[in-house]
Order: sequence, then C-alpha cells, then structure tokens
Amino acid sequence: MIVTLTTNPSLDRTIALGEPLRVGEVQAALGAREDAGGKGINVARVVAAASRPTLAVLPLDAADPFAVALAATGIPARIVPHDGATRANVTIADEAGTTTKLNLPGAAFTEADAAALTAAVVAATQGASWLVLAGSLAPGLPDDYYVTVIEAVRSAWGAAAPRIAVDTSGPALAAAVASGHPDLVKPNDEELVELAGRDLDTTVALADAVAAIAADLVPARVGAALVTLGGDGAVLVTDGGSWHGTPPPTRVRSTVGAGDSSLAGYLLAETAGAAPEERLRSGIRYGSAAAALPGTQPPTPNDLSTGEVPVRRLLQQDNPTTGGHRD
Repeated sequence: MIVTLTTNPSLDRTIALGEPLRVGEVQAALGAREDAGGKGINVARVVAAASRPTLAVLPLDAADPFAVALAATGIPARIVPHDGATRANVTIADEAGTTTKLNLPGAAFTEADAAALTAAVVAATQGASWLVLAGSLAPGLPDDYYVTVIEAVRSAWGAAAPRIAVDTSGPALAAAVASGHPDLVKPNDEELVELAGRDLDTTVALADAVAAIAADLVPARVGAALVTLGGDGAVLVTDGGSWHGTPPPTRVRSTVGAGDSSLAGYLLAETAGAAPEERLRSGIRYGSAAAALPGTQPPTPNDLSTGEVPVRRLLQQDNPTTGGHRD
C-alpha cells in the first residue's frame, strides 16, 4: 500500500480560457471544474486509478464542503478532525497550456493538531510499502514537521517501516533532506537548485547539470532523486547511476498535478519491481498524461501515451559549482 499525507489539502478550481490571460481585463471563460486536490491526494488518486491500494491521510473539518469533493474521488481516506475550512486554489489555464495559479494559505494548526495528525500517519502506515509526504505545510506547522513524521513512523515500525518519499519545496524540503534522510525526493529543477544553494551549469545539457547537483545528495542525504523537468522530461539519480528520459509528444492542457502524477507513476513501477529505467519511464508517462488532462484529473492507465519514452544513462561527472539558473 502507498500511504500519502497532505497537511494542506485544497479545493482546486480550474478555469479554462480560450486565449491567453489578459491581466486587468474582463474575459469570458470556456468553463470551470473543481477537484479535491493537494499533492498527497493527487498521488493517491493516481494510485487508486491504477487499481493499486492506497490511503490518503489528511485533516478535515466535518462541516467542510471539501468532504463532498473528496468523497467523489472514491479514494480511501483517513480523516483527522481539524477546525477550519480547506483552502481553495484557483488555476487559470489557456488553450496553449499556460497556467496561472493562486494558492491560499489554508487553516492553521496548533501543536495538538500536529500531534494528532502525526499519530494518524503512524497508525496508517502499518504494513505500508511507501509513505508519501507531499505538498506545502499548513500554517502553524514548523518547517521540520515532515522530519517529525519520518522519525515517528520509523520509530514505531522499525525495520518494517515504509520507505518515505518527500515532494515539497523550500524550508520544508531542506529540513527533510538535512535531518530525515528520505528514501526518495521529487523536486523540479528549480526546487533542486534552491535546495542545493547553487545554480545549474549552463555549459552542459540540462539533464547532466541536474544529475550532477542531485548526485551531491544521493545517497549521502537521500536514497534517490526524481527530478522533473517539465517538457524536458525527468532525471532519476540513484546510488546505482543516473538516467534521463524525455516525454512523448503531448498537447498540454494543464500542468497542475503533473509532478504529483509523475511521482505516483514512479512509485507504481517501483512497487511492481521495475528497474530504474522503467520507473523513470512510468513517471514520465504519468506526468505527461496528467498534463494532457484538464484541471487536476488523475490519469488512468488508459490515458497513458503509447509513444516512445527514450531513456539514456548519464555519464558520471564532476559536479559543477557555477552556472546560470534555468527559468
């Protein structure tokens, strides 16, 4: 089973435009949709859509309308009672696939709320193969909250504890890498650069520059790194080597949730015993399929492209220390 934790779930409202967003003007929208979102919930939805066991842990007020949207997903969930409305995130997507996203902060946590959520995660992970800690931390949670969860889960289950994947950014990611030693991290290239505190080397290919920075982390501080690069695919770095994969041709409709789907696709392949190259291919296929869907819809196996996903092994190289930041 793949268990996910979302401390800051969101009701994702996606508004579709037929032309680029014109800031400061009035525009007619083609339509809108609402989805139960949050990075961990997105991962769980993809896993469930593949008919694999999953459980989403999240805080929720019993009177929150988000409960209706969550129930509509059909995913198994462990709800931790929490006062306050779930935040609403608004995404504006045009026909070219350009997205503008506005994220609200969410309901605040107390120390008691945090302790209850941690206890729920520990209970949910008994016998699980993976625990995914995903998304921004809710207001009131300390930057090292994911470290607290990691330590609690490993302390409770010892050698039987699940492997742990972390998909977040900023101080929360830095704390998890510094003290939690997760088994997998899934940053994008910009989040990786921020984490490493140095720029990409622009004198080499993007994938090689990303792999060189990630190699500083693997395996000393994390077990593996899956670095998503948008239209340039993804890079996987493990203690056994580094690989770069490129996506099949994709008509992008919304990039929201694409990275979450990549992580889910990777874990689906990993739990099936796939080799690193196939894990990377699966992650890229799922991420591309999500980008081709409107809103925050989870791709199913039927949505995956049958196009080729070339994967090449990257050569080991000295890590660059200078270079420009990729926008």
